Amino acid sequence: MGYIVKPLVTEKMTAITEKQNKFGFIVRPEANKIEIKKEVEALYNVTVTDVNTCVYGGKNKSRYTRSGLIKGRTNAFKKAIVTLKEGDVIDFYSNI
Repeated sequence: MGYIVKPLVTEKMTAITEKQNKFGFIVRPEANKIEIKKEVEALYNVTVTDVNTCVYGGKNKSRYTRSGLIKGRTNAFKKAIVTLKEGDVIDFYSNI
């Protein structure tokens, strides 16, 4: 357990959730689809029909400031998009 880092709550993911009953999660890079499916089903008591994953590499970023050029790098992460059985719903805002 412990493969899910956090749920994805963005405007784009919310639109996909409303139309297609898909939910997004940031997961650990070593997690595979079977492990992600088991953990989502255990945490949220839903039935998962499909899991899609994609790996994002970090990007180099730089910006100019008064004190000079600042260079940095964005984080690399793995995203999982989980499709649920018709009628199942995950409520991320229930404990707020």
